[in-house]
Amino acid sequence: MTPQIPVSSALDEETARAEIYGLLAQLYYAPPAPELLQAIRAAATEAPAAGAYLEEPWRELVGTARAMSDAAVAAEYDALFGGVGKPDVYLYGSHYLSGFLNEKPLARLRADLERLGLARDEAMSETEDHVAYLFEVMRYLIAAEDVEVANLTTQREFFGTHVQPWLIQMCDALSAHPGARFYAGLSSFTRAFGSIEAQGFDMLA
Repeated sequence: MTPQIPVSSALDEETARAEIYGLLAQLYYAPPAPELLQAIRAAATEAPAAGAYLEEPWRELVGTARAMSDAAVAAEYDALFGGVGKPDVYLYGSHYLSGFLNEKPLARLRADLERLGLARDEAMSETEDHVAYLFEVMRYLIAAEDVEVANLTTQREFFGTHVQPWLIQMCDALSAHPGARFYAGLSSFTRAFGSIEAQGFDMLA
């Protein structure tokens, strides 16, 4: 996938939403591959329509990627989210919802995933409440062909239950971290995109 400035035309909106969730999942799951960073650096930063809500945070993210080396972005990821023991910034929903990992929010998430017919890949070491996993689930709920699962009602319920209640807290933690550059930009873009999603789902209620 080649990242582009996100747009929301009536024709392409669902594809764009799925691609943004997929891109966010990749960027939060692991240090981005050089090919992905290069694609971001080469991406357009102007939206077709002036004043598009995602344009400025996207431009900030692309600009930061252009200003940093692959190694610097990877080192930042490891410093923020890696290491032994407690990371500087948590990427797990249970931490923000309950204050602990592997708590009741994760159990509720697993029950909902089972109802959707989804399961964690055994090759994935992180638990299902990792933000990258949740974004990948949202991508699936938008892009899958099974309309019994992939529909706006299911998307709204999953987002409202398992993503929206803690996403801004995670973004705030990233933005406030003094060592965050690329991921501070990513948090701004994530916050803006999450806000658009929340407003769109509110209109369905």
